Amino acid sequence: MKKIILLCPFLIISIGVWAQSNPVKIVFDITSKDEATHQAALRHVTMMSTSYPDSEFEVVVYAGAYPMVLKASSAVAEEIQQFEGNERVTFVVCEATLKRHQINPSQLLAGVKTVPDGILEIVTKQGEGWGYIKEAHH
Repeated sequence: MKKIILLCPFLIISIGVWAQSNPVKIVFDITSKDEATHQAALRHVTMMSTSYPDSEFEVVVYAGAYPMVLKASSAVAEEIQQFEGNERVTFVVCEATLKRHQINPSQLLAGVKTVPDGILEIVTKQGEGWGYIKEAHH
């Protein structure tokens, strides 16, 4: 019985360490123009990428959220820039959204990439087994 009692804490700690070391892949869906949503998304990505450094995260921006990744209007430019060069955290914006709003890719924050279609990017990632988070703020 003593061995079982001594073994239980070890097993609990081992499971906790294993759970935190398992890499994940998560795609974040951001469509809101609300800056509070942008700030919440960056908090989540920052926290998760710190807690799971071997994991991959992609933030997909489209529809009304496009100001989030523009040099002239981003309320989270500094937070996004902290990930520049980090291959495990990417920010992409929908080319169709840029075209609709007559935005030139040169207006994007450094490191932000484009994809032809934001929704298709998300669906593709989900098909590859990525987890999905829809960022919204109320």
